[in-house]
Amino acid sequence: MSKPWRGVLYAVLLIAAVYYLLPLYVMLSTSLKTMDEIRGGNLLSLPGAISFDAWRKAWGTACTGIECSGLSGYFWNSVRMVIPAVLISTALGALNGYVLSKWRFRGSELAFAMLLFGLYIPFQVLLLPMAQTLGWFGLARSMAGLVFVHVVCGIAGTTLFFRNFYVGIPDELIKAARLDGAGFWRIFLRIVLPMSLPILMVTLIWQFTQIWNDFLFGLVFSSGESQPITVGLNNLANTSTSVKEYNVNMAAALIAALPTIAVYVLAGKYFVRGLAAGAVKG
Repeated sequence: MSKPWRGVLYAVLLIAAVYYLLPLYVMLSTSLKTMDEIRGGNLLSLPGAISFDAWRKAWGTACTGIECSGLSGYFWNSVRMVIPAVLISTALGALNGYVLSKWRFRGSELAFAMLLFGLYIPFQVLLLPMAQTLGWFGLARSMAGLVFVHVVCGIAGTTLFFRNFYVGIPDELIKAARLDGAGFWRIFLRIVLPMSLPILMVTLIWQFTQIWNDFLFGLVFSSGESQPITVGLNNLANTSTSVKEYNVNMAAALIAALPTIAVYVLAGKYFVRGLAAGAVKG
């Protein structure tokens, strides 16, 4: 690429970066201002004097009774929800993908097609049957029920990722391991799983982002002390107080977004590398 065109490309990329980072800048600068400065200042202006009062108020205290004051209780609810949901759905997706790609059985293609069909069902359609299922299991409006919902809804996507990745592993490798006497679990744990690091990072990041940012299931299938941070953020933004505290709302939104931002900053390159390694092939 010639130098003039390279300069144009860099300029376009710079403009795009500014465009996407501007809302983040506005949120951060607003969260560090006082309400008096927000009312009398410019939206894009830097804080005159940095104040963390809005952050302290947004974080608040832990859950007590049936409500949470601030986001701290909701935040830890999301942590307790997202860790088991991500690990279980990823583990089941890896196992399903391994079976559907290397240990095919009669009807395996139909089973895979049904899993894919589940990806195209709107979540709103699942609310009533899922609520009935949680009621039968005694998990309604509980943290365990919320984890169950996310695991069930995440299996189809994780299975697709792993199945398409495992298709690229040579069948001869699996056959050689069988000839050496290795069984189902030994091949999976000793050979296939260690080769799965790229797609494992893809599914972990994907599932973490989807579950952490979910609002619909958190609103419908949780209550009181089991509500996740997205519900807490909605409650805080729609508080019944007469004064709209924009700095507190911006600080709360950043607190809710920090885990996913951190995940992408620390592991984003593995996400791209995993996709390139075969997450969408097959």
